[in-house]
Order: sequence, then C-alpha cells, then structure tokens
Amino acid sequence: MTGDLWTAPDRTERVLSALTEAERYERFDLLQERMAGVWDAMRRNYDDESVIVVPSLTLDKTEAETGTLMQAYEERFLFLLILLREPRLRMVYVTSMPIAPEIIEYYLSLLPGVIPSHARARLSLISVDDASPVSLSEKLLARPRLLQRIADLIPNRMRSHLVPYNTTELERDVAISLGIPMYAADPRLAPLGSKSGCRRLFGELGVPHPLGKEDLRSLDDLADALLTMRAERPAMDSVIVKLNEGVSGEGNAVVRLKGLPAPGAVGERDEVLQRLREMELESVTTPFDVYIAKFAENGGIVEERIVGDELRSPSVQLRVVPGGKVELLSTHDQLLGGASGQSYLGCVFPAAPEYARMITEHAAVIGQRLADEGALGRFAVDFVVVRGAVGWSAYAIELNLRKGGTTHPFLTLQFLTDGRYDPQTALFLTPSGQEKHLVATDHLESELLTGLGPADLFDIVARNGLHFDQSRQVGIVFHMISCLTERGRLGLTAVGDSPADADRRYRDASRIVLAEAEQAFAERPLPL
Repeated sequence: MTGDLWTAPDRTERVLSALTEAERYERFDLLQERMAGVWDAMRRNYDDESVIVVPSLTLDKTEAETGTLMQAYEERFLFLLILLREPRLRMVYVTSMPIAPEIIEYYLSLLPGVIPSHARARLSLISVDDASPVSLSEKLLARPRLLQRIADLIPNRMRSHLVPYNTTELERDVAISLGIPMYAADPRLAPLGSKSGCRRLFGELGVPHPLGKEDLRSLDDLADALLTMRAERPAMDSVIVKLNEGVSGEGNAVVRLKGLPAPGAVGERDEVLQRLREMELESVTTPFDVYIAKFAENGGIVEERIVGDELRSPSVQLRVVPGGKVELLSTHDQLLGGASGQSYLGCVFPAAPEYARMITEHAAVIGQRLADEGALGRFAVDFVVVRGAVGWSAYAIELNLRKGGTTHPFLTLQFLTDGRYDPQTALFLTPSGQEKHLVATDHLESELLTGLGPADLFDIVARNGLHFDQSRQVGIVFHMISCLTERGRLGLTAVGDSPADADRRYRDASRIVLAEAEQAFAERPLPL
C-alpha cells in the first residue's frame, strides 16, 4: 500500500492532529477514488476482499443515553453478517462492548447455503470494551493500537471498504486511519441532510413540501416565521418545530395555534410567543430550556403540520453507487408513535401501492441531485401523504443521508431472499416470483422483558417456531437483543407472503414473547 494514503494507526493520533481539515479531506478524496474499483471487485468474489463494519451512532440522539442502548444500536446491523454467505469474504465487525456468542450464532444460523463455522472463521469481532455513551468512532480514534489491530485484519486495502452507520468527520478520520474508502455519504454533504438543508433542496427541485421556514435559531425567529406563515395560511391550526440534527422524530415539537388572534391583529406576536413556550416536545426526557439551547446552537425549522382524515408517513430508500448511478431500493410505510405521533417505531414494507409510485418519482428527482453533488451510498426521503377529494397528495419532509430505521429490515429481507423491489408494481419479488412483505419494529418494549436474556429469547424462539424458515422464506428475525435485560426492549422483523401474513407473524411473535416474559416473571423466586 502506498504510504501517501495510509499511515500505521499507532501513529494515527499524531498524524491526524497535525493535519488541517483541508489536508484530511485531500487524503479522504484520494481514498474515495478507489471505491469504484472496490465495488467492481465485490462482484468477482476475490479471496482477499473484506468489509470493515463500524456502526457508529454519531448523532445527537437524546434517546441513546446509556451505553447498553448504544450497543444495541451498534448490533442492529448484525444482519450484515449475512454477507458472509459469499464464501471468500472476510468481515471485521466493531462494537463498543463484546457481543454475546449466542447472538452471533443466531445470525450465522440464518445464512442460506453456508456452513456457520466456515462463516465464523471469516468473521473478526473487535470490541473497544468501553460502554460509555460516546460514539464508536470517537472511541476508536482515541485508541490507535486498536485501529492497528483492525488494520492488520485487512488482507488487501485495495479490496476493502468501511461501512459506517452515518458519516461525520469522525467516520472520515476512521477511514483515513485504516487507509480504506468509505461506502457512505461525504461528510461535507451533511448540510443537505439537515432539516434546513433539505427544505432548501426540496424547494430548489420543485418537490412538494410543507409551508415553513428554515435556518431559525431562537424563539424570536420562530415567532417571526409563524407570523409570516399565518398571514399566508390563516386556517393553519398547528406547526412542527424541528431541530436541524434531530433523529427519529425526537427533535420535534408541536405548537398549537387554535384560538390565536387573527393574523395581523394587535397582540398576535405575544400570543404566538406564549404558544411557542408551551410547545409539546416529542422527547419526554428533554427539558424545554435544553431543547431551546440546542435550537440556538444548531438551528432548526418550523413547518405546517399536515393533517387529514387519512394521513400516512411513507419513506423511500435509494442509493448512489460508485459511478453515480441512482438506484431506487424500496418504499416503506413508517409506524409512528410517541407523545405526538412523530417518533419512529417501525415500518411496513412495501408502502401502499396507491401512493408508492408518486413518492418514488419525487425521491428520484432528489436522488439525481444528490448524485450530481457526489453523494455515495444509501439514503432515505421521508414523506407525509394525505388523502383528499381527488386522491393522495405527498409532501417531502426529511432527507436522511445515512442508514436508518428502515434499512436493516429491508436488507435483512433482501439478503435472505435475493429478492428485489420493483418500483413499477410497488412489489418485492424473489427470483421465483414470490411476493414478500414485512412488518418490523425497534420498539417491542415491556418491563417484563427485563427478566429475559439472549439465551431465554432463543429458547422461546425454538419452542414456539419463531425462526426464519429458509425453505419457505418466511418467519421472524430478531435484533437489538443485547438491551433486553437492562432496557426491556427488543426489535424484530416479520417476513410473510402477503401484508396480512407478515402482520400476523409480527403480532403472533410479539404476543408470544411478551406472554413468555410474563410467565417468567410470575415464576421468579420469592425473596427470602
């Protein structure tokens, strides 16, 4: 490997600290130029090909306040182990804390047509042994000797790439340290994925989006924006305030507008400011003053809250592959909940055909613009759709330049079945032409689940047939297993042959697991 692109990680900390941001991006750009060759090599199944998975959650995610939950999010992408069905591929999977061996065995048992022990021999699990709620990338960069261990596991850096969860300058620096390109969006494009950035992008492209204002920093900014919006749309009865970097709806807040003075009336601004102080935060653990401080620090937006008798929240997943081609991957209907119904809980795939083609057409326009900007990897566009007298209307509301909550269920299905989504029919079909559907959640939650560990879960799976049946390509795949005991939380993806079949399997699995947990709680020994 040429020394101009890679420096041994035991010197990484000194070298990176000596580089300016411009110099770091110069090195990063040289590495990214290799991605086309890496992508081509992936189709040829060379014996020195490798993937380095660093599922670092480098986001302002208020929910991830414990190391255990951070670990669960890092393990959420263990579906990538299914890539080891390629008989020569090697994988390094990095997490903050060690993964329970039975969890690894569970995922390897899902591999179609592969001997699990053969796949396990090509898998290297690296743990930082640091449970603090700090991003995994930051932990790695603070440990150059650990980066050296990872680098030593790469057989050929010309046929290796980094797979992160999302991308910031931290993930960029991990890629530079390892001397491999990163299959993900350039961190310099991050402003396009902020709430303000995507609103500007939607406007430039003519993609329908809610009435609103971006680049706001204070309550006064919000009040001024609301006065302008009310003058344009007096009947508007509520709006949503969003932090620029909020994730999964947790940076959102609802402001109620009913009963305010008429637009332009005396005292309107004071009343608007009072409503803003009474905004309903989606995150129940975030105090108002903390929220406003974050708003002042990173900015945000306010936009009309789309309402209607029939309202849904679909999303479209796309990717840009090396070379600039845009590929439409899937559509989902998101399952939302939380204080005001804005928190992501799970998804149904595919999205309803009544509006799937409409949102994919809008998303394709956005995807082409991102490709023109040099984007790479997976991203998603979130919409709100509402049924009116003449049919469905769609409004783009977010652009996520990263993997998200719909990524792991869809890729689990794709890797297990080799199927593809057809945008024209809005159906996912296996190579034999069989339809497949899924229902997934990251939020099967109950205090009762704290009485279970991974081994207990797998016992429930075995006794109740809650496994994925390779012969029929239906069943259940669990994830986020490591936070069962502390958080009482579990994720699952239910795959079926029809929407009703997937929904039934989802509900049956949820009911059985919760019932078993309740029984285990009832059987607990009494205190002496």
